[in-house]
Amino acid sequence: MSEQLNIAVVGATGAVGEAMLSILAEYGFGDANVHALASERSLGKTVDFGRRYLAVEVLDDFDFAGCDFALFSAGGGISLKYAPRAAEAGCTVIDNTSAFRLDPEIPLVVPEINGDLLENLDAGSIIANPNCSTIQMLIAIAPIYAIAGINRINVATYQSVSGAGSEGMEELARQTMDRLSFKDVKPSVFAQPIAFNAIPVIDTMQDNDYTREEMKLHWETCKILRDDSIGVNATAVRIPVFYGHSEAVHLETSRDISMEEVREAMHKAAGLVLIDDTDPKAQVTAVTHAAGKDEVFVSRLRRDHSHPRGINLWVVGDNVRKGAALNAVQILKMMVTGKMPVET
Repeated sequence: MSEQLNIAVVGATGAVGEAMLSILAEYGFGDANVHALASERSLGKTVDFGRRYLAVEVLDDFDFAGCDFALFSAGGGISLKYAPRAAEAGCTVIDNTSAFRLDPEIPLVVPEINGDLLENLDAGSIIANPNCSTIQMLIAIAPIYAIAGINRINVATYQSVSGAGSEGMEELARQTMDRLSFKDVKPSVFAQPIAFNAIPVIDTMQDNDYTREEMKLHWETCKILRDDSIGVNATAVRIPVFYGHSEAVHLETSRDISMEEVREAMHKAAGLVLIDDTDPKAQVTAVTHAAGKDEVFVSRLRRDHSHPRGINLWVVGDNVRKGAALNAVQILKMMVTGKMPVET
């Protein structure tokens, strides 16, 4: 690997791409040679990178030879077309889309949980970033899984509109103004009005009447924890919040475990903050705790009174940071340094 890293960010003008650039600068890559890549319609634009600006380059024209890493966040179709091309040129790809997550030959990585999969990967490998909802749920429950196992998870997600990109945020802002001005609301990005509403459908419906977003939580949890016996029963809901996903999680452990053991394990876990306080003002929310933060936050931790091994918790996280851009940069950091990013 070259002394000065060469890093490409694909989808640099999108919400996640912009966050990737910001976090790269924060995490010690400010001196890297960074290429901000996007479609031809973004030619002539600039993007922020630390204390400097980068001119946007056209992805179609870019040669990945000589690049050490490429962070992709421009949609699954773009990743399927260009990520293999980058990998063939010897560039290690960290992909934030769903394109490669379920490929058994490609590691699906949350560094705090299964970072060992990054050891001894060759240059030109492709690494998949999990879905944002999966990442924050697993950061919260992995400490419990490690000491007591988990048989089953029931989870309801309450997901912000930034999960649908800048268009989703613009639609919420526009519809909010229209509602307050007593104008008709016209959905475009979402199937139904999102302002002052909750929509119980995210992504496409599957043959089993779950949405693909809901099934991702099951498929990805099993792959990341390397345990196909876990059942994840999910309901994914879109809510009118700009940044930060929330999840109501109920799980059933395989073995008996005291709540004291659960608390101890969670307090020790990397990337996780447990607020163990019953004061209503202390409970974590997407707006007051998660937005703009790197950690995943948990409160309302309690024993399920209806099941002897049941545990309930409320989980919030910034879906653009830890749920996407930060996780990708942490993967890169771990590959470069050989250490967990939280240790640096």
